[in-house]
Amino acid sequence: MTAMTSRVAEALRRVPRQAFVSSADLEPQLSGHSIPGRATVRHVLESLPPLPADSRVLHVGAGSGYVAAVLARLFRQVVAVDRDPVMVELASLNVHGLSLDNLGFRQGDAEEDLALEQHSFDVILVTTFLGSTDALVPLLREGGSLFCLEAVPESAPGLVHYQLRSGVLQRQGQLCRVDFRRTTEEALIDLGLLQEGAAGLQVPPGTTPLGQALKNPAVSEREVYHKLAATRRGLTLIELDTLLPEVDPGLFARFSRSFLEHHRLIPVYKRDRQLFVASDNPDAHLDAIAHLTDVEISPLLVTPTDFRRLWSHLSISERGNEVSAAAQAQADRSTGESLEAGREGEVTPYLVSLYEGILLEAVSQQASDIHIERYGSRVRVRLRIDGELHDLDHYRLTPAQLLGVVNVIKLRAELNIAERRLPQGGRSRLRFGDVSFDLRVQTQPSLHGEHVVIRLLRQTGRAMTMQELGMSSKLARKYQRLLDNPAGLVLVVGPTGSGKSTTLYAGLQELADDGRRKVITVEDPIEYSIDNIQQTRVRPEIGFSFADAMRSFVRQDPDVILVGEIRDQETALEAIRASQTGHVVLSTLHCNDSVDALQRLYDLGIHPNSIASELLAVIAQRLAKRICPDCRRPATADPTVMAELFPEGAPADFRCFEGAGCPQCKGRGTRGRIAMVEFLQVNRDIRNGISLQPPVGEMRSLALDAGLITMRDSALDHVIQGNIPLSELPRILPEDRMSPEKRGGRR
Repeated sequence: MTAMTSRVAEALRRVPRQAFVSSADLEPQLSGHSIPGRATVRHVLESLPPLPADSRVLHVGAGSGYVAAVLARLFRQVVAVDRDPVMVELASLNVHGLSLDNLGFRQGDAEEDLALEQHSFDVILVTTFLGSTDALVPLLREGGSLFCLEAVPESAPGLVHYQLRSGVLQRQGQLCRVDFRRTTEEALIDLGLLQEGAAGLQVPPGTTPLGQALKNPAVSEREVYHKLAATRRGLTLIELDTLLPEVDPGLFARFSRSFLEHHRLIPVYKRDRQLFVASDNPDAHLDAIAHLTDVEISPLLVTPTDFRRLWSHLSISERGNEVSAAAQAQADRSTGESLEAGREGEVTPYLVSLYEGILLEAVSQQASDIHIERYGSRVRVRLRIDGELHDLDHYRLTPAQLLGVVNVIKLRAELNIAERRLPQGGRSRLRFGDVSFDLRVQTQPSLHGEHVVIRLLRQTGRAMTMQELGMSSKLARKYQRLLDNPAGLVLVVGPTGSGKSTTLYAGLQELADDGRRKVITVEDPIEYSIDNIQQTRVRPEIGFSFADAMRSFVRQDPDVILVGEIRDQETALEAIRASQTGHVVLSTLHCNDSVDALQRLYDLGIHPNSIASELLAVIAQRLAKRICPDCRRPATADPTVMAELFPEGAPADFRCFEGAGCPQCKGRGTRGRIAMVEFLQVNRDIRNGISLQPPVGEMRSLALDAGLITMRDSALDHVIQGNIPLSELPRILPEDRMSPEKRGGRR
């Protein structure tokens, strides 16, 4: 090891690069020149000829101050210059506390007069590109060295050595090539997505730095890739939905699958003399594919999820085309049978990959349900996203293929593949990255064949919190107070798919986090697994029902019991009895609003006095589409909806919002859903009314007088706050509930 090499190693050891990483907040002002990697700095400094330690150095292109700080550990005096005053201030802050009294920062343009107090430097190091170095010559002493970057066509820039002799700079030669592009590892550290300790970056065996960063729960996969793309010049992050219309499947078919998978590359389309190649690896070796073609390669960065979706789409499209061609050829020979399906309902690897492709699409689109249906000779695949169904047109199944796909689904859900005349229900599991999904499968015979609906339930070990539900602070406090009661019955009601279980689980999560009370649930099925909650599944096939579970639970010393659903009189009676014996009981009912819930309990044969004494509150809810926060904008109110909402005239300060449509929401303007809540708190007046069992209209009037928070009130609050569009109100509110309700049912 030479003396210079040893000095450089010691200087790098004494200057923690992490101290300069905070400047990553200033992207895109920063580049690799601003905060180069440790290996790049070592490469540059070790390439310099031996320089005396008492040299006075001028560093041009100070950036975040990292290179200047290392130079200050090597030489007697260093002055660092940058033309950006923000960077100069930041660099000064970064070196504060490093005890570098021999380092100073100045703001100035090196292509003009720098007006420095000192005009005799032994060394000038330029780590940025300058159009001219003429202004630097007067600052260099006779015999001093100037090191600067020069562009090299189609290659990394070169570091060139000049020496001042008789007042003229004389080129001594190129020392090395310098690539200032940060590696993915360095960029992730700079962005704060990875932490580098004294021993360097520590990642588990078999895990890449990027894979480790993607496990960070604080940032999404797309956020990680968006930030990475911002650190790389010439690298563009593209959404799959934007890319799909441009994709040329023929290009994908030209290359070996193993070659493309090994290099994480997918050729997607060609324009003029450019081949655009998608990859989820920011450091992908494009040379590998460049050697196989005579056109220029342009990289496109996609997330790992979009890469898998694109791969699946192209593989399935290619195989589907082959199958269609084979089926057509077979039809021409009058056999009338698809080659791919083979025997009716035969399971093939292609059909397995087809089903997995549909699952992948559903997970990446954050769908709640998958619908696979047949209408005559047409097979339809749809996803329910934010409550609405959307067709997946690129999955074109033949009826014979549908039989095979249904059999794949049945086998994974442990259903009887021979039974096609009766409905069947089952479950299977799906692991996607680090997240598991519980798949609830339901098959239904129809006129043309079996239809399948698959519900996807994300299993995270935690339920949504009340804040994540979008519940207002006022309602959240009321809900929390219900959970703190010593005993009583709390009902969450609404139609199927209105988020009743999710609201109950939010309460359970609060109890699980608190940890002071024992919570037991009985469900059919267990929709979400929650840590620190004892969850039980009913098994009617062996005679273990909701009512049976309730009777056994009271001997388990619980504080809170959740009953997945009150379906019959026996379960309702056991729920009432459990609340009478000192337990808080949470459950759901299928009905339309909070007052209807009382009538439903009457219909189940529960005595009015029992309801009045044990019922604490009824929460009725619907789900409305949430406006995408990335493209929300003020909107003009629909006069028809406004006339229904405010028959006597709208408030002067009324406002509403809409989503313009953006890549984040796939152009829909909405992303996710939020609960609209009607909250009935049972007080003394309500209890007296329940005991008297009045008509529904009178009971609702009594509830309004007692402070009922109506769904209209909740929905209007969300409209004004910009959470939901005004157009959602007619969808979630009946016509007679659009206008303000008054006592006695009068308008």
